[in-house]
Amino acid sequence: MQDYIKRLLIAGLMALCISLLFLGGKHSQAEMLDIKELTSEWVWPAEGVVTDLYGTRHGHHKGIDIAGEFKTPIHSVDKGVVTKSYYSGSYGHVVFIKHDNNLETVYAHLNTRNVKEGQTVQQGDIIGLMGNTGDSSGVHLHFEIHEKKWTYGKENAVDPVLALGEAAVGQPVVAMDQKSNDVSLETIAKLRLTDDTIIGSHGEKGIVESEKIKGQNSVAAVPPSKEKMVKHTVQRGETLWSIARQYNTSVEAIKQKNNINNSHISRGDILVIKKSDDKSYVVASGDTLHSIARKTNTSIEKLKDLNNLTSDTIQPQQILITR
Repeated sequence: MQDYIKRLLIAGLMALCISLLFLGGKHSQAEMLDIKELTSEWVWPAEGVVTDLYGTRHGHHKGIDIAGEFKTPIHSVDKGVVTKSYYSGSYGHVVFIKHDNNLETVYAHLNTRNVKEGQTVQQGDIIGLMGNTGDSSGVHLHFEIHEKKWTYGKENAVDPVLALGEAAVGQPVVAMDQKSNDVSLETIAKLRLTDDTIIGSHGEKGIVESEKIKGQNSVAAVPPSKEKMVKHTVQRGETLWSIARQYNTSVEAIKQKNNINNSHISRGDILVIKKSDDKSYVVASGDTLHSIARKTNTSIEKLKDLNNLTSDTIQPQQILITR
């Protein structure tokens, strides 16, 4: 009899546990659905390339990173009120915005802030410019979403892809574009010169030290005899970053050739591009002379000699002759 009662109790406890797990799963699904509904009209906050996602670094990364050009405009994903605008040792120049749907967004590592606490902003307003301030190892935007409000422990953090749409490391995104998930795999493939070209933007090994030097946009010249002029029609989802990768050139070179003063391009625009030959390499975020020498099957000494480099310091978007 006692064995029978014990079995009943065990069965009851198991049923209770299963019910709680089921209810918990339903609750999580409901929360996910709510976030998607609450943010159905949100837009991407900046143009660039996704370099890190939510939950990486042993679960400590509570946002998404978008790397771009220095001083790329940062937009508010939706209308709201600025709750904080200040300088932090970790976030650098950072802006917090509370939205009508009771979500709070965070825009970190800015070069400059254009808004003040208490200010009302509309969707798409430029709240600052992309930078490399605070605990950052490269020019990028660190973007977070929190339910109700941001806390020091980030207990309320929400995965930004629930609001912005699915994203992958290496994927180009367009500012003011709603849930831009239709970037072609071909574009992403062209963006990457090798599988490890693009890496995260926070303190990982191999980050180029010179990325901490602000305002330097020097680009090494490519021998004119090795360049070919091509015309490129901008497709949906393309950015200056992805187009530069496709033609093995730099964003700065495209902007100079086409008299572009900012990073904005539109579908259907025709760009004149000097296509570099296969003997040049465009430095990406995270590249070092050692990694480039390995990728191009050459040596550090030869790279330095060919490009008249007096040190191992290189910059993203710099064009190097490799042979």
